Amino acid sequence: MERSTRQRSAIRQVLLDADRPLLATEVMDAAKLTVPSLGLATVYRTLKALVAQEDLQVVELPGENPRFEFAHSHHHHFSCQHCGRVYDIHACPGNIALLAPPEFVVESHELTLYGTCADCQEHPAAGN
Repeated sequence: MERSTRQRSAIRQVLLDADRPLLATEVMDAAKLTVPSLGLATVYRTLKALVAQEDLQVVELPGENPRFEFAHSHHHHFSCQHCGRVYDIHACPGNIALLAPPEFVVESHELTLYGTCADCQEHPAAGN
């Protein structure tokens, strides 16, 4: 069992409060508001432990660093091509298995939509 520390508590709280999957650097920046001495190595160790405990899930998009979010029900993601943030989409298009070739068995799927988030549409220069 992992020992509870201020660093771990701050990291967990940042992830609990997040409304989207976060990069390790985003976790660190937000947790440093509570624990200014927090280092990136501690963030990665804590994230790794939370993933091993199956509390966190890793969100991996091609060509990008992994993001982390608390594990929850099946969902998909939206990636903003301007600011780089990734958001949860709590919907599924339905029977994806229909897209597979005949006699193939779909066991799981991930779907990522790419575009411009609401913040970047409202403030175009902020996301660049």
